[in-house]
Amino acid sequence: MAAVDSLSASGAKPGFKAIPGIVKDKVVGVAKNASKIGKDDPRKVMHCGKVGLALTLNSLFYYYNPLYDGFGQSGIWAVLTVVVVFEFTVGGTLSKSLNRGFATFSAASLGFGVVYLAQLSGRDEQAMVIGVVVFILAALTTFTRFFPRIKKKYDYGMVIFILTFSMVAVSGYRAEKIMVMSYQRLLTVVIGGATCIIISILVCPAWAGEDLQNLIAGNIEKLAKSLEGFGNAYFCFPDEDDESGVVAKGDDKAYDHQHYKSVLNSKTSEESLATFAWWEIGHGEFRFRHPWKQYLKVGDLARECASHIHALSAYLTSENQAPIEFVKTIKEPCMAMCSESTKALRELSSTLKTMTHPSPAIQTHLQTSKAAIADLRAALQASPAAGAGAGAGADLFSIIPVLAVASILTDIAACVDKISESTEELSVKARFKKPGKADNNSSAPAPAPELQLLHRGTVNPVAEDEGGYAAVAISGTSQDSPEIGNSNPPEDETKKIISKSGEANNIVNKT
Repeated sequence: MAAVDSLSASGAKPGFKAIPGIVKDKVVGVAKNASKIGKDDPRKVMHCGKVGLALTLNSLFYYYNPLYDGFGQSGIWAVLTVVVVFEFTVGGTLSKSLNRGFATFSAASLGFGVVYLAQLSGRDEQAMVIGVVVFILAALTTFTRFFPRIKKKYDYGMVIFILTFSMVAVSGYRAEKIMVMSYQRLLTVVIGGATCIIISILVCPAWAGEDLQNLIAGNIEKLAKSLEGFGNAYFCFPDEDDESGVVAKGDDKAYDHQHYKSVLNSKTSEESLATFAWWEIGHGEFRFRHPWKQYLKVGDLARECASHIHALSAYLTSENQAPIEFVKTIKEPCMAMCSESTKALRELSSTLKTMTHPSPAIQTHLQTSKAAIADLRAALQASPAAGAGAGAGADLFSIIPVLAVASILTDIAACVDKISESTEELSVKARFKKPGKADNNSSAPAPAPELQLLHRGTVNPVAEDEGGYAAVAISGTSQDSPEIGNSNPPEDETKKIISKSGEANNIVNKT
């Protein structure tokens, strides 16, 4: 790119001598991009090879004489089928292949029937009958494409239906042997689609369901990184010798909190992957009738959380700076909410990736976050700035951005709680595996029980006028007590404090 940069800097137009350098830079840039794409997802390179293999196999309809003699020019439909139905994921390939197969079969059968009925009406009326039927079916089929459910899963099949029916019905007016043509086209389409399905499933399959799960788990992990980055960037204070007395926002470049932006734009990808996953057969941990809609629900909640983080990011560059003393007052509960919500999000992401039931640690983090919210409320009530009267209007105005940050953090904590509940529901519907027994049954010896003092007596009041010191007698139960689980008889352990006069007053008497 050096040649292009030098030319653009000088303002001169590239001459003939600079063309080889420009071409070289373009080629090198394309090669780097291709290498990056292949390293990021090697399945894409494998997909290219699978498409080439399918096209080569279906080209045998032309290369192999016995096949060409049987199918003739109709063999080209097998090649065209591979080109239009082979998708990156197994679900996408199954969706298009099945849609094309059923649409071709129904349209060819219906087209042949229309041509046969039109021939019965006579040669003069045949064109009119075919034209009217084509108009009606094409209009009705096109209208059905506007239904959301049809549009989502069967739109491609509707298009193929219109195409095949029109070709068979219209060509039947002139062509002979319409039945043979319909049969040949249907068979070549089935062969082409079956080739794509077999290769897509058997050769390094790329499952849309796994991609959907990894996408949502990755999005939740990005939320955790963004929330953690915001907490470290916002609640960053100047050095102790700084006498400015206002909050110094942390360097937002030092803490990357921009991960959430890709989560906001992931709705289309999630819905597309969920639609393709609906067509896939059961594989691995993904059983038949897997709850893909529940994944979308988790994804929607993740985007809701991302929208809150997006609102938080605006306060990193806010010009209004709150008094540092007030921010320090609420820093601890706010940082606790950030930290605990981040930990909970990471645990939820791990739950989706490993397909295991949510860890009990998630609820611990959520409860700690709720406790931090209570601490924040108490800190705000005790803060003189938050409770200032009308005479301190300027102070109140200066702390509004910080109060907004605290309010959004509480919303994020509530949103993380919703994500946890939705993930818990998903783990039940999808029958996630439970943690192994090896994790629960540890081979390490159990720690020795701590000494416990069991109260087995009554307390008698001591008169205030008895003078001097009072004697205190503490009657306890040894570790051999039945309450601890041993069968030995209890022993009394008594400690006394003797008064000045040598008399002992028992406060605790054994029952």
